[in-house]
Amino acid sequence: MMHKLNLPEFDPRIREGTNGKREIFDGIRKKFVRLTPEEWVRQHFLNFMVSHLGFPASLIVVEAELTYNQMKKRFDILAYRAGGSPCMVVECKSTSVEITQAVFDQVAMYNMTLLVDYVVVTNGLTHYVCRIDHEKRSYTFLKEIPAYGTLIQ
Repeated sequence: MMHKLNLPEFDPRIREGTNGKREIFDGIRKKFVRLTPEEWVRQHFLNFMVSHLGFPASLIVVEAELTYNQMKKRFDILAYRAGGSPCMVVECKSTSVEITQAVFDQVAMYNMTLLVDYVVVTNGLTHYVCRIDHEKRSYTFLKEIPAYGTLIQ
């Protein structure tokens, strides 16, 4: 059994994969993926974004690749505005991973390429969200993760 998270509960589809490993259905990617502790957090956070914060599932990308300094990197979740510009990147960690400066540095590096206005880091138990001010090259921590309607105003 996976950890209980500090996110709304939902009823994920879980099955035994052909290789004997448990899999969870990812509604964004529309396929079953290996159920790791990080994936458990990612799927709960995706459910939270779509079902509770109003993010359109069609405007979310999961585990896509980007290039930074000629290195290929993968981010966990990227949400877009309807016009096509990215607005929020989310870095998910397993519940056993402490959210440290190194985790923030990782997502900040992604954002050098993505240039989103909101950055979220979560291990399913603790969530941090920052509003990025690109002009002033600064950020502000927010008390809660903004709903989609707030981000697109």
